[in-house]
Amino acid sequence: MLLEIITPETKVFEGEVKSVLLPGTNGKFEILNNHAPIISTLTEGEVRIIKKNDQKELFDINGGVIEMQNNKIIVLAD
Repeated sequence: MLLEIITPETKVFEGEVKSVLLPGTNGKFEILNNHAPIISTLTEGEVRIIKKNDQKELFDINGGVIEMQNNKIIVLAD
């Protein structure tokens, strides 16, 4: 899946990932390959990415929105 994390200042991440764990408004949730389309709001917390090579990357956000469609995830984060 392709993931993009975009802030008002810059694009902080773009690349292929295995999974993404996100701080949703109603609790944490994980997105894997071929996930159903989803749009959700995000709260303050940590975005955890597992890359294709099994490396982990973490990003702290203050909130935002996520859209997942056709194995492409776009996170608009504060």
